[in-house]
Amino acid sequence: MTEVKFSKGLEGVPATETVLSYINGKEGKLYYLGIPIEEWAEHSTYEEVAFALLKRKLPTKDELEIFDAALKNSREIPDDVIDFIYDTYDISPDAHPMSVLRSTVSLLESYDDDAKKDDLQAKFRISIRLISRFPTIVAYIDRARKGLDPIPPDHSLGHAANFLYMLTGKRPSDYEARVMDVALILHADHGMNASTFTSLVIASTLSDMYSAIVGGIGALKGPLHGGANERVLRMLEEIGSEGNVESYIDNALSQKKKIFGFGHRVYKAYDPRARILKSIAEELSKNSKYYNIAVKVEDYMMKKLSHKGIFPNVDFYSGMVYNALGISTDLFTPIFAIGRVAGWCAHILEYLEDNRIFRPKSIYKGELDKPYVPIEQRK
Repeated sequence: MTEVKFSKGLEGVPATETVLSYINGKEGKLYYLGIPIEEWAEHSTYEEVAFALLKRKLPTKDELEIFDAALKNSREIPDDVIDFIYDTYDISPDAHPMSVLRSTVSLLESYDDDAKKDDLQAKFRISIRLISRFPTIVAYIDRARKGLDPIPPDHSLGHAANFLYMLTGKRPSDYEARVMDVALILHADHGMNASTFTSLVIASTLSDMYSAIVGGIGALKGPLHGGANERVLRMLEEIGSEGNVESYIDNALSQKKKIFGFGHRVYKAYDPRARILKSIAEELSKNSKYYNIAVKVEDYMMKKLSHKGIFPNVDFYSGMVYNALGISTDLFTPIFAIGRVAGWCAHILEYLEDNRIFRPKSIYKGELDKPYVPIEQRK
């Protein structure tokens, strides 16, 4: 039997070529279109990042205004879909928001005539609708499970500010809106991660855009991917106080338990997104017990494991930022999806320009030419 090189989890195996994002894991750097993430976070908006990823270029002022108007005009979702969200929580009050997001996006496909078309322009139009509607869906999910009426989008507000408004019914401060904007920018894309790869695999079969994005949502839900930010806050709650940090970590490491928010498959240095979010978390929640516990956790983990290339990742501080904004813990991963949907769509559009269906191999480890044993002779 021919020997095939094996890399568990496809680690380090190139799956495609892209100009969208690049990670220098050794130096802890992330780029969108070759521009460092720090510059995007300081100077840009999520709307501009979404355009840049979808079109693979920086927009002109006129192009960004047209794109922003298209996003604003696509925020509403059909009444039947809103009813579906509310009916879901009537039937299953404890449904996880990621599960309802997944099902709602799947339902939206049946309301979109472009979903039946194969051309890239139709898929681009769907991308605008998905990016625009993810905040609407997540806000309605949160209000439905709280027994509150949905708040329609406010077209005078930007993407991030409108999401916070639909959650609470109150216009966020400029600072709160900017914090959410930066968080979405930092989550917009991140190379060939599990959810992006899942979306690409589905899209490569020439399935519809909605199916591909639903696959991405399903992958992101897992605690080893997007769900880790929820686990971080729950871990901090479990630790309870700064005085418990060292014993908690020592006990967890001795049992080979994962410390959520630390380590990354690609980064062997400090995650640049975590560095940005840490400064925001310090400003927002420096007096909260969660922040003080988190700082102690980081200090102790860095002392014990930084020599092994284990540093805080984006999940470690993102949850604290959302918590400081008054957002429920189980909305953290859906907010990740609100940011990442632009990257999913952009990678799909890029890949389909020169599509080839994914068909990796597996290494067979069983026996060959075994006889079939009739059922009455089996033991």
